Amino acid sequence: MKEKLFISDSRRYVQVKEFLKNEFTNTKCGNIEIQETPLGIRIVVHTTAPGMIIGTKGEKIKGVTRKLKERFDLKNPQIDTKKIKNPDLDPNIIAKNIAMCIERGLNYKKVGNYYLSKVMNAGARGCEIVIAGKISGEKARKERFAAGFVEKSGTRDSVKKGFFVANPKLGNIGIKVFIVLKEPEEEKLKEKTDEEADKPEEPKTEKEKTGEVPEKETEKSKDDEKAKETKN
Repeated sequence: MKEKLFISDSRRYVQVKEFLKNEFTNTKCGNIEIQETPLGIRIVVHTTAPGMIIGTKGEKIKGVTRKLKERFDLKNPQIDTKKIKNPDLDPNIIAKNIAMCIERGLNYKKVGNYYLSKVMNAGARGCEIVIAGKISGEKARKERFAAGFVEKSGTRDSVKKGFFVANPKLGNIGIKVFIVLKEPEEEKLKEKTDEEADKPEEPKTEKEKTGEVPEKETEKSKDDEKAKETKN
């Protein structure tokens, strides 16, 4: 019984995510998180433009929450927005951008290589883009663009995944994007090396340049010699 409830809830949450993506098609939305809290269902929408999702005086977001209650029977849904700092490292936004370019009729090879280099230049450790469907003819096939390191086995917790479907004239084309971000330790080491390289050298004094010994050191050496003579 519990397994059936779990499956039904997860299926409903997938439908909620698809519904929200269709509602916010004009905005670039990334990952959508759904969390169950004691007060109700909390939905976090990652986006580049939170203002467009909220709308003027919150009218748009109120209308969407009303639709969620009526359509999916969610108890007290609360929609929050979170701004994406770097859109070039979000796989969902990259997949959507590729889909929009393919729908406009651009060459898929140029588009794939362009966004691959864009992701890597943004600071990713690795990236993989898979475009599958009727790309350039009646026969469906798959094209892969990859750079850097992307895990293929194990838990793959470090791999961020994104998916979007393009709708050109020939038929639907699926775009999968996998991005691996750099580990925090690697970024810290890189920042330290960059700071050390950019740090200017301390200017030498005139005495250090000429090789002269400071007067204080010569006085100390003379005092030491006198002390040795008195002892002897």
